[in-house]
Amino acid sequence: MIGKLRVVNSLTREKEVFEPLNPPHVGMYVCGPTVYSDVHLGNVRTFMSFDVIYRYLQFLGYKVRYVRNITDVGHLSDTGEDKISKKAKLEALEPMEIVQKYTNDFHKVMETFNLLPPDIEPTATGHLMEQLDMIQELVDNGYAYESNGSVYFDINKYSDKFDYGKLSGRKTEDLLNQTRELDGSSDKRNPLDFALWKKAAPEHIMRWKTKWSDGFPGWHLECSVMSTKYLGEEFDIHGGGMDLKFPHHECEIAQNAGSKGKEGAKYWMHTNMLTVNGTKMSKSLGNSFLPHQLISGNHELLERGFSPMTIRFFMLQSHYASTLDFSNEALNAAQKGYMKLANGLRLIKNYKFPEGIQAEINQKQADQINKICDNCYHAMNDDFNTALTIGHLFNLVKKVNSIQAGQLKFEEIGQETFERMKSTFISFAEDILGLKLESSLSSENLLEVILKDYKDAKEAKNYDKVDELRALLKSQGVIVKDMKTGIDWAFEE
Repeated sequence: MIGKLRVVNSLTREKEVFEPLNPPHVGMYVCGPTVYSDVHLGNVRTFMSFDVIYRYLQFLGYKVRYVRNITDVGHLSDTGEDKISKKAKLEALEPMEIVQKYTNDFHKVMETFNLLPPDIEPTATGHLMEQLDMIQELVDNGYAYESNGSVYFDINKYSDKFDYGKLSGRKTEDLLNQTRELDGSSDKRNPLDFALWKKAAPEHIMRWKTKWSDGFPGWHLECSVMSTKYLGEEFDIHGGGMDLKFPHHECEIAQNAGSKGKEGAKYWMHTNMLTVNGTKMSKSLGNSFLPHQLISGNHELLERGFSPMTIRFFMLQSHYASTLDFSNEALNAAQKGYMKLANGLRLIKNYKFPEGIQAEINQKQADQINKICDNCYHAMNDDFNTALTIGHLFNLVKKVNSIQAGQLKFEEIGQETFERMKSTFISFAEDILGLKLESSLSSENLLEVILKDYKDAKEAKNYDKVDELRALLKSQGVIVKDMKTGIDWAFEE
């Protein structure tokens, strides 16, 4: 490892050296989806960011336990109705049918964008007993109270000892001025108190019998329960979108401290929001599109569709904590960039250092390559800066292209530097950034057969056939390169 990994901690608002609580083990919890509808691009961006973080920590040699939950109960809409129950009524299905349908869809989308699965993927309904235990702990510790069959977290009592709002930087006085009357708020001692257990209305579908009432758990509770169950009362990283910072993550910290006396995660990390042509992406504004629409191009704001790896490359061109703006121009540029990187990756994977050549080291060239390799590490060590990393990989692409063009010779850089360049390029592009080669052609073997036909047609001066094969390959995103050393191909940039 070159240098130390540093992360921006949302809790302290500082960039800190990453020091796991129990090295080489790392515990990472990321808030997963509420499975009542199609996964949106904001979710994809968040999970992709933490996928890269997971990959890089493993690359550095850490033994990572990655936990990402599935919320299948308790996440309420603005009207106070459980989102899954509401969707089940609309579609006349059992709530668990809704859960299964959208969980399956979520997994397909994650696989489409080449995200690694978490090590544990727990569900809220699978941990009801543990949630009831934590509620009882909070009641026993004086941080929760029962009111008309519901149980609420007592913000005033908690604030006597702890700082509610420390993560988001909000003050309870300011929050009180922003509250509005919601269903059930009259049961609370304080408008800011949040539900740990909610008594179910007669028409509510998802309900469980407890000593307090027939009801269901609050949304914030599940993440406190599942993170501490699988990672311990103190663990390393808690992640999610910035929209979860308040109230969800703020409430998690309060629940953890109120029940265990410890706040849970050491490092809090948050991804930023998406915009479209400079405007916040939102269903209400009509500028929101789903992953499958972005791939197919079936949306009025899109000129055409883009491949999953182009979209992944596009998202990783921005730092996870910065705003990501979608536009046709930016996506088109990302496709060219991805293809350029993919061409370099394809070439270097096929290169082998020639046996028996006499090294004539050009120290300047060797030093440049080693510096670029170092910079890949420095970029990722700087709070997982994928945007900078991609820039350094493009510098390696220039060196690879110089080798292909005969401008840079193997003997000038030597085997050690060459092998480092090759392993760094492949590791950072594939293993860490999670990019992989894409082609609509079924295999590279088929491509080689077509290129042989192309070569034969060219030697026979059958130029109609040459043009036909060239056009066929171009339609599949492949261009033929007639070179002095022979015929080669590349992804069209």
